[in-house]
Amino acid sequence: MQRLKAKRLTQKEAGEMLKLSTRQIKRLFRKYKRQGAQGLVSKRRGKESNNRLDAQIIQQATDLIYERYRDFGPTLAHEKLVEVHGLKLSDESVRRLMIAEGIWKPKKAKKTPAFQMRERRACLGELVQIDGSEHAWFEERGPKSTLLVYIDDATGQLMELWFVKHESFFAYGEASRHYFERYGKPVAFYSDKHSIFRNNNEQFLSLGEGLTQFGRAMQELEIQIICANTPQAKGRIERANQTLQDRLVKELRLRGISDMESANAFLAEFREDFNRRFAVQPRSSHDAHRPLLKSENLDIILTHQKKGTLSKNLTVQSNKVIYQIQSERPDYTLRNAQVMLCENAQGEVTIFYKDTPLAYTIYHKPSRQGEVVDSKTLDHQLKLPKPPPAPNHPWRTYGRRISGKLIPDATPHGSD
Repeated sequence: MQRLKAKRLTQKEAGEMLKLSTRQIKRLFRKYKRQGAQGLVSKRRGKESNNRLDAQIIQQATDLIYERYRDFGPTLAHEKLVEVHGLKLSDESVRRLMIAEGIWKPKKAKKTPAFQMRERRACLGELVQIDGSEHAWFEERGPKSTLLVYIDDATGQLMELWFVKHESFFAYGEASRHYFERYGKPVAFYSDKHSIFRNNNEQFLSLGEGLTQFGRAMQELEIQIICANTPQAKGRIERANQTLQDRLVKELRLRGISDMESANAFLAEFREDFNRRFAVQPRSSHDAHRPLLKSENLDIILTHQKKGTLSKNLTVQSNKVIYQIQSERPDYTLRNAQVMLCENAQGEVTIFYKDTPLAYTIYHKPSRQGEVVDSKTLDHQLKLPKPPPAPNHPWRTYGRRISGKLIPDATPHGSD
C-alpha cells in the first residue's frame, strides 16, 4: 500500500503480487488512505466463523460416535450420522472431531512397490473377478464364515455376494447360479489359483488336461476362467474384500445379524447401496452378458460329475459307494457302457446313460482309506461329527474276565 501511495507500483501489479483482483486492491487502498495500516485488518478477526458448526450438533455427533460408531472410520461414521441420524456436517468435520477425541489416528501412506496399472475392461460382464474371503463377519456373535465375492472389472459393481461355510465347488456353484439367473453369463471369470478353479497337479498341467469340476461347468456354459499369478494382479477384488471386512461387518452389527441365513437375505440391500456409492460408469454402454440357453440345465451342469463304466453285473463305483443299475433290458445291452454320475449339493446322485437317467440301488462298501482334504477345508473337516463304531466293532466287546466269563465294561475301554 505504501508503494501504491508513492506511485512506485500499479494496482494491477499489486494484485498479481497478492493474488487478488484489481477491484479488491482498490478497496484495500481506499481503506488504507482513510485509516492507515489499521484499515487493512480484517473486521472478522477474533470473531467466530459464519460456517462454524453449532455446538449442539458437535455434541450430538460426539455422543453418537462414542455410543455406536466408536470403531468406525470417519467416512463410514459420517454416512451414518447423515443418513441415519440426519445431522448436517461434512466428512472432514467428523474426521477432525474423531482425531480431537483420540478415536481416530491419521495414518501415513505406506510406500508400496509400483505395479503396472491394468486398464479396466470396457463393458459390463466382460470380466468378473471372483474370490472367497474367510473372516469373522459376525464378530463374536457367530462362527467364522466365508463370503464369496463377484465384482465386475469394468464398473466395480458387486455382482454377487453369498455367505457359505467354506469355499467349495458347490458353494461357488450356488453363488454362480444366482449370478446367471440375475444377469446372464459373463465372458470370463478372473480368479486365483485355488484348486476349485485350476488343477495344480504338475502331471495334469504338463499334459494340458485335468479340468476341475468348476472349470468343466464353466466350459459347458462357454465362460472362460483366467487365473491370476499374484494377488496384486487381482487387486480390485482384494481391495473390495478389505472394504467389505470393514463396512459389511459393521452393517451386520448395527442390524443385529449373527447368522448366515439372515445375512444372505440382507446382502441384496447392501449390494445395491454399495454399488450406488462406489460403482463407476464403463467406457462402453454395451452389456457383454449372454442369456442362458434352454439347453443349459444348471441343475445338471452345476453338479459334481464323474464318468464310470458299468461292470458285467451292471454296477459302478464312486466315492466308495457301489451303485447297482436296475434295468428291464437284458444285462448284456449295458455291459461296459459309459455312464455319467452327477451328484448335487444335497448328496443326491443321478446316473445318466446317453442323457437318460438310470434307476439304481445302493450297496455301501466299508471305507478303509483316508480321505485327501484341501488345506483350506481342513478346519471344516475336523469339525464334522465322527460316525460311531459299527455294532460288531471289537471296541464294544472289551471287558474283564471273572472266573472265565467275559464281563463287559460299563464304560468304553480306555475312557477312564
